[in-house]
Amino acid sequence: MNLWCLHGAVGLAADWDVFKRRIEQEGHRVHAIDLWSYLQDGECSFEDFAGKLCREARNASAPPVLIGYSMGGRLALHALIEDPEAWGGAMMISVHPGLESEEEKIPRMAADAEWAAKILAGKWDSFLEAWEAQPVLQGQCETPLADRSILRERQVAVARGFTSWSLGKQENLRSLLASITRPVFWLSGSRDPKFVSLTDSVWKEMPDGYLLGPVKAGHRVPWEAPEEFLQCVEHLLDVVNR
Repeated sequence: MNLWCLHGAVGLAADWDVFKRRIEQEGHRVHAIDLWSYLQDGECSFEDFAGKLCREARNASAPPVLIGYSMGGRLALHALIEDPEAWGGAMMISVHPGLESEEEKIPRMAADAEWAAKILAGKWDSFLEAWEAQPVLQGQCETPLADRSILRERQVAVARGFTSWSLGKQENLRSLLASITRPVFWLSGSRDPKFVSLTDSVWKEMPDGYLLGPVKAGHRVPWEAPEEFLQCVEHLLDVVNR
């Protein structure tokens, strides 16, 4: 089975390398998507991204399974809503379905604009230090993430990610979840209570939704709990294949 994996903000496709090696030993194939390639020539809205990704999926030999983490999960959710039949199923890891009021969206857009401005001011190292210092990212990774210094050469695209794909610009997708007919698994880490609550509130809104965990991890579930994550993906694939 083909798995299309979407990384998070300030992430890389190579973040999935260890998982890729493990799951491909079981006969599956992983396509780790470079999200920054969609932003290298300019801004790209959630809707534009979803349309492009779904067209790519329609050209695949069989409907891929989407696995999205954090920002990548929000993008994956848009693709599922855009064209549910293009996908075999999906897993949403530490994914926000959207803020529910304009009062929440405005400060979030402002905060994300500040992250982008720090990058564009040429302060990559200080930006990265501040990003990694966020409390939500303080979990201990058992498998390594890719070297973030690689993104220095692509920092304009990373900055665009904070503006194009800000949670503040995202619509509240809760009312659209019922349109996703494919099996979708929701996963969070027990040390990330905000997203435990979010996942618990949304999975039941889907006709074929499932709640897994929470596993013993923080926000970065695939890297903080790689064995448990692998088992969750195997469970998803069993359901997709049934």
